[in-house]
Amino acid sequence: MHEYEKMALLETNEWKRKLLKRSSIIQRVSKKAQNKVNSYIPEKVHKALTEAIKQMIQTTIAGSNVLTKKNQQPLPFLLDKDIELKRKMDQYRKLAVVEGAGTGAGGILLGLADFPLLLSIKMKFLMEAANIYGYDTDTLEERIFLLYIFQLAFSSEEKRREVVEIVENWEKQKEKAATLNWQELQQEYRDFIDLVKMLQLVPGIGAAVGAVANYNLMDQLGEATLNAYRIRYFKENETRKSIE
Repeated sequence: MHEYEKMALLETNEWKRKLLKRSSIIQRVSKKAQNKVNSYIPEKVHKALTEAIKQMIQTTIAGSNVLTKKNQQPLPFLLDKDIELKRKMDQYRKLAVVEGAGTGAGGILLGLADFPLLLSIKMKFLMEAANIYGYDTDTLEERIFLLYIFQLAFSSEEKRREVVEIVENWEKQKEKAATLNWQELQQEYRDFIDLVKMLQLVPGIGAAVGAVANYNLMDQLGEATLNAYRIRYFKENETRKSIE
């Protein structure tokens, strides 16, 4: 294993440790409160929200897949892949900041437009990331994998534990994992970003809140993406060596 790979493996293990550590009491109380609120929402409303977000994500992924330029020659080393991903992360963070500031400054109507716009930026970034690491997003299993990365970035402690297990054992679990729980995905995501996105609608502070919030949300997605693909890289190398 090269020196960079050793360092990357240590970084990924440390990221995983932090990701899986017990959340703060404030976060746990907040999650319980959100679960309570969600329990009062009629099932038909949950189904409508789930279907709307499912369609939004699937449409965005399909469009992004067409627009994403596929690498003819995959990058050979993990270092090259990571450098290119970090370059893309910086590019998409800047785009998200501009989008958040613009919609935040526009009050409630433009603020409401932030949700689908930011979601579109996130999905386009994930498509680019898959391409960088040499995975074919024309296949359903790779598009589903992107949604598990999405859940790694924007879910509660309990859900993150479950998703890390799936990502670490993707080759064994991908067939079962293909039956994605869309209601859980949208509810976890909505709960994760609710408070900060409500503040984005407040006149006078919406632009600043929107810019900072979108920067941080893209940062979390970038970190989850980097480490999810590193996990797959190390697992696949391990499997290859065991076969040889």
